[in-house]
Amino acid sequence: MEIVVFGAGSLGSLIGAKLATVHDVTLVGRDPHMAAVQADGLRVTGLDSFVVHPRAMTEGTDLMADLAVVTVKSFDTEEAAQSLSTGTFDAVLSLQNGMGNEDILNRVLDCPILAGTTTYGAVLREPGRVEWTGRGDIVLGPWTDTATEFVEPVRRAFEEADLDPIAAEDMPSRLWEKLAVNAAINPVTALARVENGALSDPGLGDVAHAAAREAARTASAAGADLAADRAIERTDEVIAATAKNRSSMLQDVAAGRRTEIDAITGYIVDRGDAHGIEVPTNRVLLALVRGWERGQGIRGDA
Repeated sequence: MEIVVFGAGSLGSLIGAKLATVHDVTLVGRDPHMAAVQADGLRVTGLDSFVVHPRAMTEGTDLMADLAVVTVKSFDTEEAAQSLSTGTFDAVLSLQNGMGNEDILNRVLDCPILAGTTTYGAVLREPGRVEWTGRGDIVLGPWTDTATEFVEPVRRAFEEADLDPIAAEDMPSRLWEKLAVNAAINPVTALARVENGALSDPGLGDVAHAAAREAARTASAAGADLAADRAIERTDEVIAATAKNRSSMLQDVAAGRRTEIDAITGYIVDRGDAHGIEVPTNRVLLALVRGWERGQGIRGDA
């Protein structure tokens, strides 16, 4: 299968590298990483060690492939969609954090949209090298009615690359479940500057559980099938499976970059307000991360 991975940072590079072991892959990302991949290949270390040689570029317009996998940060989804709209794809799959990405892709692109979640862990250690820090799962399914026929071919393509894909029909609820896990782990680890495993202890773990519980209540009010017990159980499973991981938000904070707090915790707070659900833990976490971003000059809103 011909596959474009749009947003080849940490996760995109890992997913792209695995796919490139059996498929024709093009990575779209930023220099100097793309330049290093183009020159010497993409090296994976950590849970496995191998080198692949996908095409690598910084300009993602006028591309053509069977599938585009979008792994950009949520605040870059609109720009990614506009670039992809200049090309031709049979289907587009979002493997992003936060909520709302699929709606943006569907609004801009004239092709079937699939939604996906993943708990794989990766860190971009240096240009041309990504460390595989945690083996998780990938769940994918249709977001638009026209995407149903593409679910099995895409699932099979990921399976051929040993990426443990699961096909699901209930993607809205799955996305809310992933959102609850992200809301529990990302801001807490970012603010405390700790690896995921630190949330298995009391204290930080209590904060994470409270955030997940509020997310589940909000999801239920929004019509998704997500019980609080399930959100907490799934959070604990991910914490245990990725104990040595540094969450994506922690990586962003450590590098002084903008985080995805708006599409994760901010989404929960907004939906909570819309449905009359109290989300005090998420509201505090949102204020703290946004306050850090303002202090770094990353955001200018009051």
